[in-house]
Amino acid sequence: MPTLPTRCRYATKRSRPLGNLVGVRLTEFHERVTLRFGSTYGASVLADHVLTGFDGRTAGQAIDDGADPRDVWRALCVDFDVPREQW
Repeated sequence: MPTLPTRCRYATKRSRPLGNLVGVRLTEFHERVTLRFGSTYGASVLADHVLTGFDGRTAGQAIDDGADPRDVWRALCVDFDVPREQW
């Protein structure tokens, strides 16, 4: 499925299926966001959704502030009821 171009700096290409995260790089984080939420909605989630437990920051802000991508991904999973096997 092709991804739509977007202006948000957080969007990425689809490339691999979801699975467990042990240590996650920033590239993998963006891939997983896009796979789970899609290109356009994923970009919106990163820019607009305020994460539970990240002091009022969005996922994008938390990443920009140096938060571990694995922790941000898990917070997104909790907030959006992603099945545990996809964390």
